[in-house]
Amino acid sequence: MNIHPLAIPDVLLIEPRVFNDSRGYFFESYHQHKFASVGIPDNFVQDNISGSRQGVLRGLHYQVGSVVQGKLVQVLSGEVFDVAVDLRKSSPTFGRWVGHVLRFEEKNQLWVPPGFAHGFYVLSEWAAVHYKVTNFYTPEAERTLLWNDPAINVQWPLREGLPVEISPKDATGLRFENTEVFA
Repeated sequence: MNIHPLAIPDVLLIEPRVFNDSRGYFFESYHQHKFASVGIPDNFVQDNISGSRQGVLRGLHYQVGSVVQGKLVQVLSGEVFDVAVDLRKSSPTFGRWVGHVLRFEEKNQLWVPPGFAHGFYVLSEWAAVHYKVTNFYTPEAERTLLWNDPAINVQWPLREGLPVEISPKDATGLRFENTEVFA
């Protein structure tokens, strides 16, 4: 397993060692000791799976207070552009974003630590996304950063001629200047 920091060093790309043969494949998607050695906690409490068609954008979501979440994200089928936005005011990368394409074929994962907003855009015809989280989903603590806020300027790889499909909640996300952030 190889673990690499991205442009925002706390966001990690995890490349598992995949064993392929005529029967299929095998890989470790989680290894407590290896992950702990690079600062990924072992307190995952909930697994979530979402399925979405091409052009769907989910995010940018996060939770505040005592239920802030870290997320370990993996694509189970298809391909997504996965994004993390640093909302930690004390961080040198505060207000910056990092994105990476996650493909089922590569079996990579992205660690999005607590203090980040997270979202993804579906590039393939269909994608199933699995994410382990470090705190339970708490609706009253959930916040949404506007996915297309010019202050953040995420460079989503939108497909020409394909409308972006977002939920009503995501359409009313807050601009960065009005967003609740972390210390």
